Amino acid sequence: MTVKRNSLDPAKLNSAASLPYELRLEDFRLAIQDVYDFFFDVNTSLVHKGLDRLDELLRPAIMSGVLSDMLTASLAKHSRTLIVNTYFNGHPDLVVRGKYPSNAVKAGEHGVEIKTTRKAGGAVDTHGARAQWMCVFVYAVDNQSEPAIERHAMRFTEIYLGQVAVDDFRKNARGELGTRTATLHAQGIAKLRKNWVYRE
Repeated sequence: MTVKRNSLDPAKLNSAASLPYELRLEDFRLAIQDVYDFFFDVNTSLVHKGLDRLDELLRPAIMSGVLSDMLTASLAKHSRTLIVNTYFNGHPDLVVRGKYPSNAVKAGEHGVEIKTTRKAGGAVDTHGARAQWMCVFVYAVDNQSEPAIERHAMRFTEIYLGQVAVDDFRKNARGELGTRTATLHAQGIAKLRKNWVYRE
């Protein structure tokens, strides 16, 4: 199986996007390239040993969590003003450097929440409706192409970054064992999509 390395097409970045906290389009390009390089290195090693690629081994929910953590760390590395929220499971994922003691806050207002999903358009469940800057990365994993050696590397297809309010969400019904979640409703997702950062 041949491992392929992806790269983001800079021509598909939106120069008109409104970016908060001194973020730059280059920050997004570099963060995604960090992820692509990681997957290339790991998958090269796995395939050399006769194993499946990492993006085929991980379950979708685990994959989304891994990507969210990697993008958060990488954006923090390249950003001029944002840093990883050091509070465990704190919100948002990225906070303004020096705004909170030890850059840790359970529920802060100043920063960017990072989400990843395979759903085209960027609709994603959250743990609650909040006023926030939300950044959604949409990605695709090729588990279908045959023979397997022809499969494409994991890639990001869309990035959205929007400032949303509590009333932009709808609450989702919860079963007996379910966790309460909220999702942007039609007008909310339209607001998010309006400020797109990248689209293939």
